[in-house]
Amino acid sequence: MNGGKGYISVREASCRWGVSGRRGNQHCAEGWISGVSQFGRSWAIPENAEKPSDPCFQEQHRDSGRTST
Repeated sequence: MNGGKGYISVREASCRWGVSGRRGNQHCAEGWISGVSQFGRSWAIPENAEKPSDPCFQEQHRDSGRTST
Protein backbone atom coordinates (compact mmCIF):
# COMPACT_ATOMS: atom_id res chain seq x y z
CA MET A 1 0.00 0.00 0.00
CA ASN A 2 2.72 2.44 -0.83
CA GLY A 3 0.38 4.42 -3.10
CA GLY A 4 0.30 7.42 -0.77
CA LYS A 5 3.54 9.32 -0.41
CA GLY A 6 5.08 9.04 3.01
CA TYR A 7 2.89 6.18 4.23
CA ILE A 8 3.43 2.46 4.74
CA SER A 9 1.05 -0.44 5.31
CA VAL A 10 0.42 -2.21 8.60
CA ARG A 11 2.24 -5.24 7.20
CA GLU A 12 5.37 -3.22 6.43
CA ALA A 13 5.30 -1.42 9.79
CA SER A 14 4.80 -4.73 11.60
CA CYS A 15 7.85 -6.22 9.88
CA ARG A 16 9.97 -3.16 10.76
CA TRP A 17 8.86 -3.27 14.41
CA GLY A 18 9.00 -7.04 14.88
CA VAL A 19 5.34 -7.45 15.82
CA SER A 20 2.51 -9.43 14.24
CA GLY A 21 0.17 -7.88 11.72
CA ARG A 22 -2.67 -8.27 14.22
CA ARG A 23 -0.71 -6.30 16.80
CA GLY A 24 0.05 -3.62 14.21
CA ASN A 25 -3.68 -3.29 13.52
CA GLN A 26 -4.33 -3.02 17.25
CA HIS A 27 -1.77 -0.23 17.57
CA CYS A 28 -3.60 1.70 14.84
CA ALA A 29 -7.13 1.03 16.09
CA GLU A 30 -6.32 1.96 19.68
CA GLY A 31 -4.61 5.22 18.71
CA TRP A 32 -1.09 4.28 19.80
CA ILE A 33 0.44 5.60 16.57
CA SER A 34 0.09 9.27 15.74
CA GLY A 35 -0.74 10.31 12.21
CA VAL A 36 -2.42 7.10 11.05
CA SER A 37 -5.32 7.24 8.61
CA GLN A 38 -7.88 4.57 7.91
CA PHE A 39 -9.09 3.89 4.38
CA GLY A 40 -11.88 1.33 4.49
CA ARG A 41 -10.34 -1.63 6.33
CA SER A 42 -6.73 -0.59 5.71
CA TRP A 43 -4.47 1.70 7.70
CA ALA A 44 -1.89 4.13 6.34
CA ILE A 45 0.98 4.65 8.78
CA PRO A 46 3.45 7.54 8.37
CA GLU A 47 6.86 6.24 7.20
CA ASN A 48 8.60 7.97 10.09
CA ALA A 49 6.24 6.62 12.79
CA GLU A 50 7.98 5.21 15.85
CA LYS A 51 7.08 1.83 17.31
CA PRO A 52 4.69 2.53 20.18
CA SER A 53 5.51 1.19 23.61
CA ASP A 54 3.17 -1.57 24.69
CA PRO A 55 1.56 -0.78 28.07
CA CYS A 56 0.55 -4.43 28.58
CA PHE A 57 4.15 -5.56 28.18
CA GLN A 58 5.40 -2.89 30.58
CA GLU A 59 2.85 -3.92 33.22
CA GLN A 60 3.94 -7.57 33.08
CA HIS A 61 7.62 -6.81 33.54
CA ARG A 62 7.41 -3.89 35.92
CA ASP A 63 8.34 -6.04 38.95
CA SER A 64 11.08 -8.01 37.21
CA GLY A 65 13.44 -7.44 40.16
CA ARG A 66 11.37 -9.67 42.40
CA THR A 67 12.37 -13.28 42.86
CA SER A 68 9.90 -16.11 43.25
CA THR A 69 10.08 -18.29 46.34
